[in-house]
Amino acid sequence: MNSMPLPDLKSSPSSRLAALGIDLPAAAPTPIGAFCNVRRSGDMLYVSGQGPVLPDGTLMRGKVGIDVTAAEAREHARLVAMNILGALRDAPGGLDAVTGVVKLLGLVNASPDFERHPFVIDGASLLLAEVFGEDGIHARSAFGVGSLPNNITVEIEAIFETGAVE
Repeated sequence: MNSMPLPDLKSSPSSRLAALGIDLPAAAPTPIGAFCNVRRSGDMLYVSGQGPVLPDGTLMRGKVGIDVTAAEAREHARLVAMNILGALRDAPGGLDAVTGVVKLLGLVNASPDFERHPFVIDGASLLLAEVFGEDGIHARSAFGVGSLPNNITVEIEAIFETGAVE
């Protein structure tokens, strides 16, 4: 993680984002297929795969290891985590109902010889740890794929836990 001190973890995730100076997108990206961004099952929230979409709708595209460096793709993964948090904010119950991160699945649109998939997906993992502290440390899989929708560089899906359903 970076050397920035963690905000007070007794505060809400929204307050922690503000303390970190992180602004989420005004709205979560619209799904590009027949699915929803977030689905609740019991105390769990399942976030569909999100991509690196800038607030103006621009997609971060390219093949990591050819068109995009690992460091650039890591920043794209951080952007994906911001979009995931935005999707949670827009879901029933909102971001502040989230109590922890359970698991990420990170896909990297990579050249066949690219080997730094964990490094790339760390961009998202580190942001979630900044926002949720120890409760942001999660299980994870990270691997390369031959292509992703719209030639995006990174796609990440996530599972979060919440307090009891009201």
